[in-house]
Amino acid sequence: MPWWVWLILALFMLGMLIAGCVYAAVHGMRALHDVSKTGAQISERLGRMGEHDSTVQAPQRPIFTEPLRVAAERYSDAHVEVIERRQRREERHARTWSRWSTFND
Repeated sequence: MPWWVWLILALFMLGMLIAGCVYAAVHGMRALHDVSKTGAQISERLGRMGEHDSTVQAPQRPIFTEPLRVAAERYSDAHVEVIERRQRREERHARTWSRWSTFND
């Protein structure tokens, strides 16, 4: 092979190495930016978890130390919340299905 073919191949190889390094550096900087944003979000959330929340209710006494009436009331309140949550879910599903049924019309 003539010397100028080797020169072209060597220059192409160097160009590809430089392009690869630039590509890696650019994507590395983007990754560092994303990681720093994620780290900031995590530290902010951990900081909020460490704060004392004044709206948190005092811990309830164990249910076995309460009268049976209190346990029945807690159970009925929890069951009402379960039923309400189920109804909200069914309403969301019905709205979604009605929206989907008219999507291609």
